[in-house]
Amino acid sequence: MAQWREDVLGAGFECTDLELGTDDEGPIVATLVRSAPAHRPWFERMFHGKRLLDGVDVLYVHGWSDYFFQRDLAAFWTTRGARFFALDLRKYGRSLREGQTPGYIENLDDYHLEVDAALEVMGEGEPETRPLILFGHSTGGLVLSLWAAEHPGRAHALVLNSPWLEFQLASAGRQVLMPLLNLGARTNPREVAPQLDYGFYTRAQREVGPLDELELVNAAWRPERTHAVRGGWLRAILEGHARVSRGLDIAEPVEVLLSARTAMPLKWTEELTRADSVLDVDEVAKAALKLGSTVTVDRIDGALHDVFLSSGPVRAVAYERLERWLRGWSASRPSAPVQAP
Repeated sequence: MAQWREDVLGAGFECTDLELGTDDEGPIVATLVRSAPAHRPWFERMFHGKRLLDGVDVLYVHGWSDYFFQRDLAAFWTTRGARFFALDLRKYGRSLREGQTPGYIENLDDYHLEVDAALEVMGEGEPETRPLILFGHSTGGLVLSLWAAEHPGRAHALVLNSPWLEFQLASAGRQVLMPLLNLGARTNPREVAPQLDYGFYTRAQREVGPLDELELVNAAWRPERTHAVRGGWLRAILEGHARVSRGLDIAEPVEVLLSARTAMPLKWTEELTRADSVLDVDEVAKAALKLGSTVTVDRIDGALHDVFLSSGPVRAVAYERLERWLRGWSASRPSAPVQAP
């Protein structure tokens, strides 16, 4: 059984370590965080009935140079009855150990190990399998999409917040880079690739986002400028993009939340507080249609790359869109529980 302890987020959050073995940098772990829905008194259950997501589990996976810290995001799910779990992947956030290269991996399928381990812990003590929503942001959206494609029927829905499904220079740029990265990965996969990050995305969040959460962020786990991008890691990302481009054939319904526009972060302008300055959202929107047969793309005017760290009014719209989609999903899913294998 998992050994839960109080999480860094404080009251209402617990975490546990998932042991994943070792690599050339030593022991590797992932960290699972959980937040449970509040208990409802009998009279509230009697007069108000079931909540929208009673009996549902949600597993969240963060993006690049990131970790889970958003209490409000968890509260959105738990107030609707879901059990909320968040996974800090190996070498990110709570899972980063001294001497490790932050976020480094050479094959995105390696993350299947911690997703599987998280789901095993989530199912401990449960007599039957609960409906599962996978919820991924940016790189986490790519990771969960690939996992869902390789594990048909395990999840019941995907919610993707600005998933990194295609390279910023689109498929043509990806095809130009891949031979160079393949060559470099054979000789020095940890070589740092050139990058331009002036910290404008972080600044945009602080200008308009929820300061009560952002001011408590651990800067070692979520730096103002991105972690160093290394050739072996970028090669793994582009391979993931190529798989999406070929089509993943995910049978479960997918909700994709994206900003309405992209802004280039070459110099600071106020436009960066109302647009995605990380991804080319038009390319991501096109790539999203290759995830499966039932994909909804919600474009949100004024949203940042992480739509749930946008300005207050924009966040409200994002949550409204997500709730609308979830109501449709909840109304259409089978009411009978799925039996555990």
